[in-house]
Order: sequence, then C-alpha cells, then structure tokens
Amino acid sequence: MRIGFLFNHDQIHQVAHSLPIALALANGNSGAEIVVATTNARLTAEVVRMCGDAIGRIRLVELGLTTARSRMLARSLGALLPAAKLLVYGDNLDFFRALDVLVVAEKTSLILKTRYGLDGLKIVHTRHGAGDRAIGFNAASARFDHVLVSGAKIRDRLVAEAGVDPASISVVGYPKFEVAVREGTSSPLPRDGRPIVLYNPHVSPHLSSWYAMGRQVLDWFVQHGEYQLIFAPHVMLFERQFVLTIDKLRIDRPGRLADRYRLAPNIHVDLGSSASTDMTYTSQADIYLGDVSSQLYEFIARPRPCVFLDAHRVDWRGDANFAQWRAGPVIGDVADLGPALIDARARQEDVYGPEQERLFRYSFDLTAEPSSQRAARAVAEVAGLASGEVATSVPRQTHVGAPVPQRRYAGHAG
Repeated sequence: MRIGFLFNHDQIHQVAHSLPIALALANGNSGAEIVVATTNARLTAEVVRMCGDAIGRIRLVELGLTTARSRMLARSLGALLPAAKLLVYGDNLDFFRALDVLVVAEKTSLILKTRYGLDGLKIVHTRHGAGDRAIGFNAASARFDHVLVSGAKIRDRLVAEAGVDPASISVVGYPKFEVAVREGTSSPLPRDGRPIVLYNPHVSPHLSSWYAMGRQVLDWFVQHGEYQLIFAPHVMLFERQFVLTIDKLRIDRPGRLADRYRLAPNIHVDLGSSASTDMTYTSQADIYLGDVSSQLYEFIARPRPCVFLDAHRVDWRGDANFAQWRAGPVIGDVADLGPALIDARARQEDVYGPEQERLFRYSFDLTAEPSSQRAARAVAEVAGLASGEVATSVPRQTHVGAPVPQRRYAGHAG
C-alpha cells in the first residue's frame, strides 16, 4: 500500500495543511509506505523544515518536468500562468500510477482523472484553510473520492453548493493548528505598547483590497506611527508579474513595492517567508486588517479586533461568501481606516468578540484528539486500512515552535 501526499505549488502555503497527516500516518504501524512529493526546491525545503527529525519516517521525492516540451512551455508561460504546476502531472504519470491513494490540498490534481484516466487512483482533498470564498465550494469538490474538512461550515456548504455526497466527507478539525508557532515567538516589531496590525490582502483581483487600496493603506500607516504594521499578503500576490484568476476571469498587476514602505520604522514587510504561512503573524498581531483571506479564521482562534476592506462595493450582508466580515467593521474607503480601527477595539468585547466565537465554532470542530490523527484515520479508511493501524500520537514538530495544544481552542470547539 502506497499513500502519496503531493505539494504542487509555487509557494509553501499549502504544506502545513496536510503534512501533519502524512506524519501521523507514517508514525503508525499500518505497513503503508508514505510518500511526500514536492515539485520544486522551495517546497522540498519547507517539508524538510517542518518535518525536522521526523523526516526519516517518510519517503520524500521531488518531481520535475521531464520533457523538453514541458520545460519550454513552463518558461514561456510561467510569468502569467502556473504552467509547470499543470505540466508536472503528465510528465510523472508513472509516479502517480504507482500510488493507491493521493492526498492533496488543491484541486488541479483532478486532472489525473479527467485528462489522464487514472480512475483507479483514490484522491483525497484536505483543502487549505477554512475560509468562505465561493471557489472553495464549486463543483470540482464533488470529483474527489473523499474530502477532509475542518468543521460543520465546510461540510454543510460542500453538500448544499457543490453536491458532495455527505458519505464522502470526514470532519477532522484543523491539522495546521498542530504545527503553528508558539505564542510569544519573537516579533519583528517592538512590543512598545503600540498596537500591531496585520494587513493580509488576498491575491485574487476580483476580491483583494490590494490593487485598488493597498498602497493607500500602507501610506496611512507610514503617516500614523501610533500603529505598527506587519504587511504579510497572500504569498502568491507578488510571486508573478501578473495575477490571473479563473474562477472569475480577471487579470491584474500587483506592481512594485516602494522602498518607503520597507524603510518605514513602524512597518515590517514579508512577501512570502514561512512566517507568513505558519501562523507566526496571526499569533503576534493585535488587530487583523484584510479582505477575504482564510487566515482570518486562524487569527480569531484567539478573538481580537478585525477590520475588513471592501474594495469592490460588495453587497455582502447575508452572503455566505463573506461571512467573516461579521467579525469586525467593514469599510470601503481608506479615509475611514482610523475610525474603524478605534471602533473595532471599542466594540470587540461586546459585539465582535462573540460573533468571532460563533464563526470559529462553526468553522472548526476540534476535540481532544489531534486533528492530524483524525485525518490520518480517515485517509487510512479510504485506503482500506483498519483505523486501529494508525498511530495514536503525532510527532512534535518542535523546530517550528511547540505545536499549539488542541485544548487551547476548547472554548471554541462545538
């Protein structure tokens, strides 16, 4: 029995969502071979970093483009499209044919079934995040053999909107919480009494606040030294010269980040390090400022003030795709940012905090059993292994900080 975990992206943000499941399976006595496949050196380094001493429990392979045609297409199209991400499947069909189960955090892997006819390969989707965006609940989700979800919210929407069979869904919690950095990790900004705001714009042009408002936001913080700012956008925002989205066909250019923002004494800029993806900044910030990123849900694991930027004049009230905007004030003009930050803090305890608790409970089903263990058991069942053959504990990934205890979230769990 061979169970594969695939990380196929330009950036590292999906690794923490499913690597803990691979480690939980590898720590068991099922006899299954656990293979973790990456598609570039950046992903390989992140897997090694997160595994630490546990790296010996898995087989790590790096897949590449093996044909001259694929390499040429990747070079010519890579500035605009994730060509390599799609081409890697066809160039490595022998690898995928040798697997019994493939566990993935994204949906492009479905091409193995739809284009290459690998119908006998069972593909399990872990998703990556617990956000509200419509693309997370499209019909593609129903094409997986099994889907692992963080809580009732995701399950309910997959059934109602994507037509996913409830029998092919397992609610497993959120394995990423187990490899998050410990609170109290050294901050890139001084703890001097000034609030630290995390600005976390999304990459998608039709949803993000960056393209229309982002530089105005940064200028506001340059001029307001009473606040400190961590600017840590979606790690894909500045990865390419252009950003193209296909859920709603849009293209835009993120542009260059001016030196005045990097040099501002009250601003820390991080465009894609591991700290942007392992909950370092969502743990350290006092206030969240963003638009539609699922990192909001990681932030409100410990309820704190939030402000949301509506750059597209959305009729968001009552729209499940913008449910997270109930967690704080929503503004459509940067001129309103100062009052919104004050309002978010003033009304946090009585208004926004209780709403954040409700949103968290609906999004995450956390128990005393580690989420990675619950997910590993579900994957084992898909593979036809007895659940008792899966390990009862998960190695501690102390190299990224002590895992966040599940009991820390007990107050939010449903």
